[in-house]
Amino acid sequence: MMHERGCLAEREGQDHMEILAPAGGMEQLQAAVRSGADAVYFGAQLFNARRNAANFTDEEIPRAIAYCHARGVRVHMTLNTLVQDGEMDGVCRTLEQIARAGADAVIVQDLAVARLARQICPELKLHASTQMAVHNAAGLRLLEEIGFSRAVLARELSREEIGRLAAGTGLEVEVFVHGALCMSVSGQCYLSGMLGGRSGNRGLCAQPCRLDFKAGQRGYALSLKDLSLIGQMRLLEQLGVASLKIEGRMKRPEYVACATRACKQALEGEQPDLESLKAVFSRSGFTNGYFAAKRDLAMFGTRTREDVQQAGGVLGQIAATYRHEAKTVPVDMRLTVRDGASPELQAMGRGVRVCVQAQGEKPEKAVNRPLDEAQARQALEKTGGTPFYLRELHAQIEPGLRLPISALNSLRKAALEELETLLGQPPVREIIPLRLEKAPCARVEDGEGAPRLRIRLEKAEQLSQELVIAAERLILPLNELAAHPELLDALGDKLIGEIPMAVFPNDEERTAALLAALKRQGLAGAQAENLGALCMARELGLRVHGGYGLNILNSLALEEAGRLGVADQTISFEANLRDIRHLQRHVPCGAIAYGHLPLMTLRACPMQGARGCGDCDGRRALTDRKGEKFTVLCRERRYSQLLNGHVLSLADQQAQLQGLDFATLYFTLEDQQACRRALEDYLAGRMPQGQYTRGLYLRQLQ
Repeated sequence: MMHERGCLAEREGQDHMEILAPAGGMEQLQAAVRSGADAVYFGAQLFNARRNAANFTDEEIPRAIAYCHARGVRVHMTLNTLVQDGEMDGVCRTLEQIARAGADAVIVQDLAVARLARQICPELKLHASTQMAVHNAAGLRLLEEIGFSRAVLARELSREEIGRLAAGTGLEVEVFVHGALCMSVSGQCYLSGMLGGRSGNRGLCAQPCRLDFKAGQRGYALSLKDLSLIGQMRLLEQLGVASLKIEGRMKRPEYVACATRACKQALEGEQPDLESLKAVFSRSGFTNGYFAAKRDLAMFGTRTREDVQQAGGVLGQIAATYRHEAKTVPVDMRLTVRDGASPELQAMGRGVRVCVQAQGEKPEKAVNRPLDEAQARQALEKTGGTPFYLRELHAQIEPGLRLPISALNSLRKAALEELETLLGQPPVREIIPLRLEKAPCARVEDGEGAPRLRIRLEKAEQLSQELVIAAERLILPLNELAAHPELLDALGDKLIGEIPMAVFPNDEERTAALLAALKRQGLAGAQAENLGALCMARELGLRVHGGYGLNILNSLALEEAGRLGVADQTISFEANLRDIRHLQRHVPCGAIAYGHLPLMTLRACPMQGARGCGDCDGRRALTDRKGEKFTVLCRERRYSQLLNGHVLSLADQQAQLQGLDFATLYFTLEDQQACRRALEDYLAGRMPQGQYTRGLYLRQLQ
């Protein structure tokens, strides 16, 4: 058979929001595509936030992308974890591989991965993972500057906040509409890493939040119900949302199929099967608490025995819905049958044309019933086992000729196979191979002697003359500086104003105004724990000090932070000290050497009672199943943070800190006397009394 290949045209646009479905393996991918997904997202074996899923091998990735593209479905590949210096060459190879295979976009968390993606394949679209914790307009502005085309917003936002952000940005906005809810703002959770060495930021979250943490007598205080906004599809469209994301790369294919189909039904104005959706997987039902701005106890729930039992009754029924190919790609055919010539069939679908001829098979004079268009249509519309359906047939058949039905079947089969192959071919792109076996940026000289000391305070009342004398820099929250303007007069450039870990849209204007007012009073520097804070401080002309929340773990990300305006950087406390010392330093960097480390940033407070905040003093404790206490520290009733119950101390590790530019004593719960004592212990190389932890500084992060 002879084949002619037409030019691969641009994919057809869509006039509705994208349904983006998860795929932890090939069966889940097929379930998503056959259930109506417009796009799927999945990961390679490494560098993705669900490393415990089956994921896709190097051999499977091109086949999976071709399978999707042939059916008009886009592919977003996940490289959404933090990476270490020794992994950069592997990241480059993975980016090159997925770009060659034709992925439509790459979802990233690490600033280094974003930079490498731009260098290796400028045409590959960059999507900012929810792990980047972008939750305000300033964060979106910085993403746009970096080169992202889409942002996956934090799950904690309300409908009013989503609408405001979508209306004010040139980026596409993607939101989660169904699936598991993390307790912490994504990317700001260190609980799994600190308790067991399995970091969520590295794709290995062990979900300790699903264990029984008690708030008084109430159990499972860190476990939220699954999110479902399937009843809010039209509202999301009105808000300007571009993509509806379903969580679940660790889930079975029946879940993927059911959630995808429910989203499609809701978008098409049909009634989705919410009962089957609840049965296939839920945690005591669903919640829309964040979206509705009702962050109360109704949001919390666990996976019960009844939930598990319900699933068994619907799995077979759901599996039947995606067992066979969905006919989603229309094909127009042109059949030409002439005396003395090989029959020819052209097939055209989504801008691609193929032409096949039946070699060695020519029509004959008909003795009885000659071939007509009706017979041809009957044979050519049998497209079972393919994603195609016959839309139009143009038949040019000379009268009086006979052609075996088997010949028509062979023509159809050959044409559709060739069409599927062409539709699945990757686009022609410029790909620039890059290897980072050597240092990616110039190294500065190691600091001599002990690192300079920084002290972070929760309250101005913790401050003492001893701390002032010992500290190169003093870091205080913005509200504390506003309440104590005399500190700016007395301490001047020594002070750094700490921008809140979470500045949700309703607080963004107020926070920017407060920061500007403090600058007018003499504040010169601000501590930024996320991209939005970095952008906010930089736009006001303040010196930017990057905090641990920026999740800088490698040399290239450190260089990128410097390029974005960071003057110095506190490295993630998920790094170990050896790796920190060996970073190729584009800007000065340091580590936290003492403190109750913040393990979660929370918008749904786990300590609330039936009456909400009630008479809470803003400092309560959760108790885990071992009896360990974890303080929940409320931040002006806007968000809260879960602190590690064991204080971190590196007081006796002075040799390990050599070469760092600075070390920070991070005070939260301590009174003034305890702060002084911790300072004395640190300077004397003496460990604190009671239980303490080294964190991950002397361990190897997984």
